[in-house]
Amino acid sequence: MLPLKQFQDFIEQQQLFVRGNRILLAVSGGKDSVLMLHLFKAIGVDVGVAHCNFNLRADEAQRDESFVALLAKNLELPFYVTHFDTKKYATENKISTQMAARDLRYNWFEEIRIKERYDYIALAQHQNDAVETVLINLTRGTGISGLHGILPKRERLIRPILFLNRQQIDDIVIANNINFVEDSSNASTNYTRNKIRLQIVPHLQEINPNLEKTFAENIARFAELETFLNLQVYKLENKILNKKNDGIYIPLDEIAKLNPQKLLLYELLKPFGFGENLVQEILDSLKALSGTHFFSASHQAIINRGDLVIVEKDTVVVSNQFIHPTTESIAFASEEISLQFTDDIKFEINVNKAFVNADKLIFPLVLRNWQNGDKFIPLGMRSPKKVSDYFIDEKVPIHLKNTTPILVNGNGEIVWIAGMRQDNRYKLTGTTKKVAIFELKIK
Repeated sequence: MLPLKQFQDFIEQQQLFVRGNRILLAVSGGKDSVLMLHLFKAIGVDVGVAHCNFNLRADEAQRDESFVALLAKNLELPFYVTHFDTKKYATENKISTQMAARDLRYNWFEEIRIKERYDYIALAQHQNDAVETVLINLTRGTGISGLHGILPKRERLIRPILFLNRQQIDDIVIANNINFVEDSSNASTNYTRNKIRLQIVPHLQEINPNLEKTFAENIARFAELETFLNLQVYKLENKILNKKNDGIYIPLDEIAKLNPQKLLLYELLKPFGFGENLVQEILDSLKALSGTHFFSASHQAIINRGDLVIVEKDTVVVSNQFIHPTTESIAFASEEISLQFTDDIKFEINVNKAFVNADKLIFPLVLRNWQNGDKFIPLGMRSPKKVSDYFIDEKVPIHLKNTTPILVNGNGEIVWIAGMRQDNRYKLTGTTKKVAIFELKIK
């Protein structure tokens, strides 16, 4: 008999789905996925069958596809199939064939799920798969999430036969005379997972005959530990991460108080792409000079006085954008500067606007980043000042110094440090006849 009660109990205990949900089953044709299909069919859930042909095993791959197609037809279930050039994808993306197959199938499953309106995707992974995943993660290096390996449910992916191990599946398939196809690559030790399955796990089972059960219990504990850690990190984020328009500020003295320091800072910075090595570099540099930078693939972290500031890499002004008299606005990063002319000789006190004597402008103007040696005469002053000194006096964060747009006249003189200060040489006077109004706006 099929273990229907255990199957339903596991679904309920893990809250995998509710009655009325539609489930897309990933079926390779092997005993694991075929058993899962028969279990779902037996309890009357609305399911569809999805099969991937990775074109890696020639005739055997076509045999698998034909078998699953016939099985779905006999059970009167919707059948979806796709073919991948897996080796080409692996080469183009410079990844292993196994990783390429994983990416391709998960992306396609999600496309079908959305298109055909299924609620979840069911994968036929079992307890031995979970053991192997944890061992692989430990061998390669992992955080807490790697210790729990495969979870019964993660977002739209569910694994409803994780309550079974490989031997139990074999016994059930034989007892119920369930037909399946065998993947010959499972016997090859060319793949990491197969090496662990065939060469390492048997030795561990000699030490502990109940290895799968022990790992299942450990995995449950690690999953609870990760949930607890995530809760603590969430509380910490709300306490010490200060989200501002120009970036995320973390006080250095709050970082110094973290305990355990590296673990918690890693969890805080992980969403921004910072790995453990970079986190250690940041911790080693907490007393470094302002301006010290650390880069992930997507973000940069900058020590700025008493804070660690996290900003996106692409928050920079595109250099040398030209502004002509006919230019109405010019966009850069998440901002834009607009230009309009008026004969009404008035101005308002607003750092995001510059009211400029239009007769002194030499077009085209240039919008660019700050450069070493830049000088201007701040509005209300008579003597030139280095822009770098102005930034220091105004306590402008390091990352903003490099992303603040500078409006430069055709003669090379700075007209306006956008959003901060206008140059005194271009202020309105009693002889001004025409006003150029520049305004900095958030898009």
